[in-house]
This record gives sequence, C-alpha cells and structure tokens, in this order.
Amino acid sequence: MRKVHVIGVGMVPFQKPGKSDDYPVMAKGAMTAAFEDAGVPFTDVEQAYVGYVYGDSTCGQRAVYEMGQTGIPVFNVNNNCSTGSTALMLAKQAIAGGMAECVLALGFEKMEKGALGAKWDDRANPLEWHAGQMNGMQGFTAAPPAAQMFGGAGREYRWKYGTKRETFAKISSKARSHASKNPYALFKDELTVEEVLASPEVFDPLTRFQCCPPTCGAAAAILCSEEFAKKHGKGDAVWIAAQAMTTDFPSSFEEKSMMKVVGYDMTKKAAAKVYEEAGIGAEDVDVVELHDCFTANELLTYEGLGLCPEGEAEKFIWDGDNTFGGKYVTNPSGGLLSKGHPLGATGLAQCTELVWQLRGQGEKRQVEGAKVALQHNLGLGGACVVTMYRKD
Repeated sequence: MRKVHVIGVGMVPFQKPGKSDDYPVMAKGAMTAAFEDAGVPFTDVEQAYVGYVYGDSTCGQRAVYEMGQTGIPVFNVNNNCSTGSTALMLAKQAIAGGMAECVLALGFEKMEKGALGAKWDDRANPLEWHAGQMNGMQGFTAAPPAAQMFGGAGREYRWKYGTKRETFAKISSKARSHASKNPYALFKDELTVEEVLASPEVFDPLTRFQCCPPTCGAAAAILCSEEFAKKHGKGDAVWIAAQAMTTDFPSSFEEKSMMKVVGYDMTKKAAAKVYEEAGIGAEDVDVVELHDCFTANELLTYEGLGLCPEGEAEKFIWDGDNTFGGKYVTNPSGGLLSKGHPLGATGLAQCTELVWQLRGQGEKRQVEGAKVALQHNLGLGGACVVTMYRKD
C-alpha cells in the first residue's frame, strides 16, 4: 500500500439552518480553499468522493461541477454522521491502492432546523435494531431519539461508575472554551459548568448545551501519492499513518448495554486497528478530534480510544487531561458541540483541523509541538472511522 499525503484542506464557517448558502456554494468555498492550500489545479484530480446525508442523488456531481466538468468519476457517499470520514477513507484507498495519484474528498450538508429524523416511513428504518434494544432497556420517550440513545449510554456509564452530572457538563464548557478561538465555529460564547447544567434538560444526563446543533457547512481535502506530493513540492506534507472503519458487532444487540448500542465497541476496535497499523499507541498522540455529538459520547470515546483506562474518564476530565496543558487536547476546534455538526462535512472538517494543527496553523488554538493527530468519526447504523495523521 502506498503512502498517502493530505496536501490541501479547506472549509467554510459553519452556520445555523436557514442562514447558510445553498450546498453548491458552500462546497465551492471549501473546495476552492483546499485547492489553493494544495497549490494544484482541479484538473489534476482523477476521482472525487463526495459525502452528504440529506439530499437528492448526484448532489455530489452538482457540487463538484462548481470547479469544472472534467469527466472524472464522482462517487456519492452516505454513511450517516461518519459520512465525511467515509469519503476520506475511500479517497485514501484509491491513492494507497495505486488507482489514482490525486483525489478530492468533499463533504457538505444543508440541514433543517430541529432534531434529526427519518425521511421515509414506508420501509425499514436502518436504526430499528438499535431503537429496539433501547426500547427494551429504557423505553421510548418524546425526547429526540439520538439524545435518548446517547443519553441512555451516559446514564448507564454514570450508574456504573458513579459519575457526577457536572462531569458531563464540564465537557461542554471545555468545548465552548476551545471554540471561542475558532473563527469557523458556530458557537463561540464561553459557558460555565453551571450554565450548561441550567439549560433545559433533553434526556438525563444531557441538557440542551450538551447536544450538538443541526448545522450547515462544507469541508474538503486533497489527497495524493507520495510521488505526486514530491513532484509538486509537498514532500513534507501531513500523511495518513493508519485508518480503519468498523461497523456494529453482535455486542451492539446482544449485551443489553446502551454504551454498546451507540458504538463503544466500534470505537474501541477501530482504534486498536489503527494503533496496530501505525505501530504507535494512544500515548503518542498529541491532538484529537473526536465525535462529541453529545457530551456522553465524548466521555465514552476517551476510554474507547484508550486515552484513559476504562472507568477513569471522570478523573481524566477533572485533571484537565483533555485540554491544553493536559495529556491530550481533545477537539481544539470546539468539536461538534460548539463548531457544529453538518453531517456530511464533519469528518472532513475534523481532517482540516488536524492538518492545520500538525502544520502549526492552529492560530490561537494551536497545540504546541503537535506531531501525531487522531480523528474519530461515528455514525449510528453504524460506522466508526478512526484515522491517524503524522507530520514528521
């Protein structure tokens, strides 16, 4: 397998639904920034992988055509909340497998206001097994289904380890602090733990400020072979050291655990594959962008990625080991909680942030001396993509 470099990244500032441009405009902004960053023209691209969740078929072509019509293959990708990183993985595989020299990965989303919901009611819901497990363990309420699932996982963890509600709220407070330094983030106002807890309850232990908002946005990355990178003066570019995707294991449906239903085992096993492939472990990571759709999932992911031992996430949080000055900086961008979560764009926005961090371009949120970065992007239904980047 060939070495794969990320030579260009770009994104547009995320916006609330109803406030954004249409998806071709957002996509063009992200792609233009990525190509300017890479210093190569669109005509060098041999394939494009385009991720989005909500939209008609071939929206990928409509978006890519904003850069020109060169006749290249355009693959439309939908893998729920992990869509952006799935497009990234497919682009990486095309380069690593020798099928192309330069590939575009693009993700965008134009979302509606309110909680996520199914668009079709005349066929099987892809989450019906997950929902069935949840209903059997904790029932079904009027709260948004995703909040019930991740909130239920947080509740299970809290009952298992005696975790305080303040611990979950502290994750949101940290996210807002990081986002206050990110011009691309949706929410930049800082919040105290008390303010997070005072916001309306959505599903115990989650309050409104512990749930990511529906968001519109776009992000893009230009991937290439090592030979292509050297030819274009990018031989020292960030490269993908390892990458893995997992889907649900039997434990999601057989172990009567909400933590397993929302993908804890997917995360744990994808991370293990990445560490094995890269030949280095969690202790070598400097900066992390992880899937904090809810504070409960960020807490679970600390342990799933091996950033701390199982059962010790609360200590990890209160010791400040998840932020500047601690062992790892998690979500310097502000994460989904504060940067926003346009489903198709999230994975590529995480990629963009980590490439900037490894280049030393993180500005006021720069993680000093970052050389190894870890990305975690999770979608129920299910898919988890973990990616390790290096700059050395």
